[in-house]
Amino acid sequence: MTAQTAADQTAGQTVEKVALITAGGSGMGAAAARRLAADGFRVAVLSSSGKGEALGRELGGIGVTGSNQSESDLKALVDQVLARWGRIDVLVNSAGHGPRGPLLDLSDDDWHRGMDTYLLNVVRASRAVVPTMQQQKSGVIINISTAWAVEPSGQFPTSGVFRAGLSAFTKIFPDTYAADNVRMNNVLPGWIDSLPPTDERRESVPMQRYGRSDEIAATIAFLASDGAGYITGQNLRVDGGLTRSL
Repeated sequence: MTAQTAADQTAGQTVEKVALITAGGSGMGAAAARRLAADGFRVAVLSSSGKGEALGRELGGIGVTGSNQSESDLKALVDQVLARWGRIDVLVNSAGHGPRGPLLDLSDDDWHRGMDTYLLNVVRASRAVVPTMQQQKSGVIINISTAWAVEPSGQFPTSGVFRAGLSAFTKIFPDTYAADNVRMNNVLPGWIDSLPPTDERRESVPMQRYGRSDEIAATIAFLASDGAGYITGQNLRVDGGLTRSL
């Protein structure tokens, strides 16, 4: 038994851990919520579509309709979680889809929307939960990024640019917060089954198949576990061997 596990036990009863999932109404975010709930976490799900509200309730937890681009919506989620469970152990930051198009055809507004979608979504949510994690002396933040953060593609210009920035943010984060046992890592999916399948994309993957959302969720569950307790500031590729850089 680790010291942290011992600290989490009172009167012989293990404290239930709590996970928040933003933009978690569908796709990889929803798969992460289901997996963490199956692993025994209490879950709270935020999404703008209303699907996250329904999913949170289905999983016996909290669901909030709101945006990870709104500080007030994130505060409402955190306030509900702390009022009900009194702790936050894991934050999973998922994201929607930012603007796409020819590189120099993207407007300033497009680039700002991309930054809101792919970088500031993590900054805002982290700002909302880290003080609680510091008080607990434990916490994990896991960001669903993309394999194209390390090999940028013109197919996804705002995603590639701002998720490269997210990699830098995640590398800097431990300098301040690792001493409080608060960790942050990025998961970098390749072609996943929540996207429309094409033969060209499938054939570009050495494993010759799309990844599954539940495989991303399993990776998130590992990073949320005590077994990943010495992993922070990292990009973990889950792409079937797609990316080639070292």
